[in-house]
Amino acid sequence: MHSASEQSEAAEPPAPPEHAYPDHWEADVVLRDGGTARVRPITTDDADRLVSFYEQVSDESKYYRFFAPYPRLSAKDVHRFTHHDFVDRVGLAATVGGEFIATVRYDRIDARGLPASAPADEAEVAFLVQDAHQGRGVASALLEHIAAVARERGIRRFAAEVLPANSKMIKVFTDAGYTQKRSFEDGSVRLHLDLEPTDRSLAVQRAREQRAEARSVQRLLTPGSVAVVGAGRAPGGVGRTVLRNLLGAGFTGRVYAVNAALTEETELDGVPALPSVAAIGAPVDLAVVAVPAERVPEAVADCGEHGVRGLVVLSAGYAESGAAGRERQRALVRQARSYGMRIIGPNAFGIIDTAADVRLNASLAPQMPAAGRIGLFTQSGAIGIALLAGLHRRGAGLSSFISAGNRADVSGNDFLQHWYDDPGTDVVLLYLESIGNPRKFTRLARRTAAVKPVVVVKGARHSGSAPPGHRVPVTRIPHATVSALLRQAGVIRVDTVTELVDAGLLLAAQPLPAGPRVAILGNSESLGLLTYDACLTEGLRPLRPLDLTTAAVPADFRDALAAALADETSDAVVVTAIPWVGEDGATEFGDGEVLAAALREAVASAPAPAKPVVVVHVEMGGLAEALAVATSTRPAAERGAVTPENRSADTPKDPTDRPHSTPAPAAIATPAPAHVSTTAPPAPAPAPQAPLPEAPTPLPETQATLPAYPAAERAVRALAEAVRYGQWRRQAAEPGRVPEYEDIDEAGAAALIRDVLAGDHVDAGGVTLDTERAGALLARYGITALPTLPAPTPDAAVAAARRLGYPVALKTTAPHLRHRPDLGGVRLDLASEGQLRTAYAEITEVLGKPEELQPVVQAMVPRGVDTVVRAAIDPAVGAVLSFGLSGAASELLGDTAHRLVPATDRDAAELIRSLRTAPLLFGWRGSAPVDTPALEELLLRVSRLVDDHPEVVAVSLEPVVVAPRGLSVLGATVRLAPPAPRTDLGPRSLPRY
Repeated sequence: MHSASEQSEAAEPPAPPEHAYPDHWEADVVLRDGGTARVRPITTDDADRLVSFYEQVSDESKYYRFFAPYPRLSAKDVHRFTHHDFVDRVGLAATVGGEFIATVRYDRIDARGLPASAPADEAEVAFLVQDAHQGRGVASALLEHIAAVARERGIRRFAAEVLPANSKMIKVFTDAGYTQKRSFEDGSVRLHLDLEPTDRSLAVQRAREQRAEARSVQRLLTPGSVAVVGAGRAPGGVGRTVLRNLLGAGFTGRVYAVNAALTEETELDGVPALPSVAAIGAPVDLAVVAVPAERVPEAVADCGEHGVRGLVVLSAGYAESGAAGRERQRALVRQARSYGMRIIGPNAFGIIDTAADVRLNASLAPQMPAAGRIGLFTQSGAIGIALLAGLHRRGAGLSSFISAGNRADVSGNDFLQHWYDDPGTDVVLLYLESIGNPRKFTRLARRTAAVKPVVVVKGARHSGSAPPGHRVPVTRIPHATVSALLRQAGVIRVDTVTELVDAGLLLAAQPLPAGPRVAILGNSESLGLLTYDACLTEGLRPLRPLDLTTAAVPADFRDALAAALADETSDAVVVTAIPWVGEDGATEFGDGEVLAAALREAVASAPAPAKPVVVVHVEMGGLAEALAVATSTRPAAERGAVTPENRSADTPKDPTDRPHSTPAPAAIATPAPAHVSTTAPPAPAPAPQAPLPEAPTPLPETQATLPAYPAAERAVRALAEAVRYGQWRRQAAEPGRVPEYEDIDEAGAAALIRDVLAGDHVDAGGVTLDTERAGALLARYGITALPTLPAPTPDAAVAAARRLGYPVALKTTAPHLRHRPDLGGVRLDLASEGQLRTAYAEITEVLGKPEELQPVVQAMVPRGVDTVVRAAIDPAVGAVLSFGLSGAASELLGDTAHRLVPATDRDAAELIRSLRTAPLLFGWRGSAPVDTPALEELLLRVSRLVDDHPEVVAVSLEPVVVAPRGLSVLGATVRLAPPAPRTDLGPRSLPRY
């Protein structure tokens, strides 16, 4: 790509002014093929790197860049391309292993195309990508970053000249999603791009992010070759255990053992064993690192220098061990990323992929789980062990399993990107102890939940701090609020790992219920009533239980279940069963196999649409085992997962649309946790484990997989989660809208905010607006706050009342009395001067002096229900809109509802109706219903204000009196602050280390 400004600089370039090195421009990015690169500013120290880079670029690429043969860079060229002022002239490089693989630079120009300084807001941009790295998405990533830099420096447009034959570079610009113009001048294509982000540019950026991060995970899960670094010569130890597990799983690729103590090539467990990765002499895709922490840097360098694509670091002794370990962890991530590698761990348990063409068990689990369609991610090895065992026991198979340990690099967000369009995964289960990027997690979870269930259990909810080793932003909002926001994003939020397994089993094996109506049948009236009560507790609508009596035989169950499945008055069926003991004391179907066959027969013959069936059993020997079948035996379309056949027009198309191979499940033993100590010798071989009973043999796909539960409450809770999720899916298919209001003055509000924040009295923490300015800002968004007049003396109170007109209210505004009418600081319906003076005297006599109480006078408004509307920016989750009823009772009960901003009309309606005290708004016990449409509009206007202006970090309207007709905002507080950087809107990058 040619740059006109370069010609003007062909003479001796002027020395640019000195500016501090902008280290915040440095970033690690994931490229299209799943590898990583480092993006950073080019400095004067990069001359040799630039020359070496240019020498590896083909003559054709050089011609496209300079519009003429340009075999080598002159000394002046090198000086010009490495000396920048980081304002008007900026150069960025993408590096791998410390060497340049691509460069981009801009030069600020004026209207004539000549070098310029601010206020000129246009720049000429040019790229050069090494041929070996073209097609990896390097130029697209660099365009995102150089555009962000340009916007920061006041540049609003890019101009570029490209030869018509350089179709790849033209495509980089045209596909970016920015508003652009194109013209053909003097044999070249002239492009102009507006750098203001658009909905399309953001969508393009996020689609590229998804493809790149999904590919990076896929490279970890489906390697063609694996090296175990740290495999001991003697049996035992972590490395040798992983080697044994890899081979025992039947990994389809090549396996190597690496041990630095070896002096020559030998064999361990029948595979080549060498002293280093370099000695292998063949490509290695994945390395499992199981050496003491002080030896990990040497192992990482050996892997990186010889093309390893990813690492699973089992070694302990990192951030979980203290300050020195945290620094060691930062160094590990920086080192691995410098080579373009991604990391699972450190302190990881490992990864598993059960696909028939992979069969990867690069973990400490001694045997492979059954193949299935559940993706499982945990941050804890111990919890991972428990979940593997629990899912296996109940016949649930996995597509993949990841236990990420400290998740210093690859996190749950990356695996959500992978599972989103993975055809082999129908259900996502996550055990999280922290969420490193909550905004991104919520966005990815919402998108994934639209096509397949995402079930999350959050550990460390009440500890008040993140688990050791986890880097997370601090949040000020309660855990219950975070849970509510996750549910808004479609996440199925559960509290325990048992509930995680319960919900995952049902969602993987059964279709989604069409509604909350539940049929109950069984041979125990008492168990049926317990199930009925559990349904009511969970908000379901149970039908009257059908008691088959203890004389029922399997055929009776079959007929009753078939009738319930055909009945259009129910959406799901719960079957309850207890052993039946005959007169001679013999159990008629105590082993459960006959009953299981009868239930499956009824389900198999049920008419469409399919309904979920769950079984509650009490001491039914063999029933759970007989019903437990690997979830892969049920077609995806029957479980509500998106497939090519049932995909809607809005559903992103999967690039492969092929079934995931799922071999028969194998037994799995409960694995013992293992760690690599930084000081201790290699761990001894794990003691022999008692294997779990083998999983049942899969049934033909025409037979049903029925989840079984030992308690009615567990079955109903899982079913209720499926009902709520199904409802969310249906609503997500037709999302609400963010209304436009013609009376909103967005520009006027922005001007007011700028004036306030430009004042000398504003510090880094922001400023709370006075009553007048708060009212003016709210008025720009059509929100009228009722005026309040100060009343420092009785005479001032009387004057204020005359101005407002009787009747009036007298209120204290001292912080300890604000919004606490129960403490006596409010007097209402004062209809005369005498009443006002009396009330003033009573308040000041009982509560304190006027200067302490800060009394005000306000006009009376129509009676109604007192409510509270708030919005705030939380650093962890973003802008949150909250609503509740005013008063101590609501605060004590935590009866407040929350939604993410921007809220839609559907969000506003649900926000009001989701309170436990919501009946007070709808005519409870004969009272008049209030004007909920006006309340919904107020919520939407507040949401718009906070969404349009990130400087508005907090809004509190309290109380908002909602009457049968209209509402009144009696108190308003608004806080402004310089907006924090939005990491979710900037160029793609990995978390910084």
